[in-house]
Amino acid sequence: MSSPSEPRPTVKAVIPVAGMGTRFLPATKAVPKELLPVVDRPALQYIVEEAARAGLSEVLMVTGRNKGAIEDFFDRTPELEAALEKKGDQARIDAVNESTDVAQVFFVRQGEAKGLGHAVLQAAAFVGDEAFAVLLGDDIIDARDLLLEQMLAVQAEHGGAVIALLDVGAENISKYGAVAVEDVEVAGDGDQVFRVTGMVEKPPAAEAPSSLAIIGRYVLPAEVFDAIRATPPGRGGEIQLTDALLKLVEDGVPVHGVVFSGRRYDTGDKLDYLKAVVQLAVEREDLGPDFGPWLRSFVTDLPVEGASPA
Repeated sequence: MSSPSEPRPTVKAVIPVAGMGTRFLPATKAVPKELLPVVDRPALQYIVEEAARAGLSEVLMVTGRNKGAIEDFFDRTPELEAALEKKGDQARIDAVNESTDVAQVFFVRQGEAKGLGHAVLQAAAFVGDEAFAVLLGDDIIDARDLLLEQMLAVQAEHGGAVIALLDVGAENISKYGAVAVEDVEVAGDGDQVFRVTGMVEKPPAAEAPSSLAIIGRYVLPAEVFDAIRATPPGRGGEIQLTDALLKLVEDGVPVHGVVFSGRRYDTGDKLDYLKAVVQLAVEREDLGPDFGPWLRSFVTDLPVEGASPA
């Protein structure tokens, strides 16, 4: 049994799901963006499964108005299960139960949409004084890539905060939060790990400190809540988590960045969402053998952009 002075393992995850999903209107007028299917499972289910694989068995979803369907999805459905059982359809019963059995899922309302930092602050009572992970629903990390596990290991060893980074190139950095880093501090079997010395939200390319962008995985200490409370509204009039993390850096709290080099599926806009569906479907054992050849044939028949019709 661990003594009180020893760090406790991180077991809690926070998933903000209060956004309106305006990029996917009109579909998201009635269906939360997080429940849009990526092949045959909602994007949100992939995220919860990732947390559970990393040992985070308690998951808090920070919701908003018109998100009741998310609570329903992670609840039991006795009528549906009974109907499937009557048909002897055990495979679909198992599929239905996956979402309810994967983790303990809790819910809290954000109340007002004041930004990601404000959404994370709603988890303070749930988290207490423990480190915790934040997973954003637009990024699906392939189950074969142990990004979150590596981030938890770095936080357990060095404390402070750990953020996931992706080299998006100078031409794309203005879409993201960018970081300044110093030499590699932690070496291991996984991705590169840097000490973060500064960060800025969506800088012009010429002013970006690097091409390393913050993507939607964080492991945070409980001190981040005080930093968020002390953070005034920033870009867009919202309380930015990036600004609170910068305050941690300025206060001397160690912040590390893990540069992810694995497979990531972006479901944040319509084009990337379509790419994610295709990539994941091709990888599936039950769909890939038929879908792959069809896709190759379909692509072969596509007209080349700018070419004259035959």
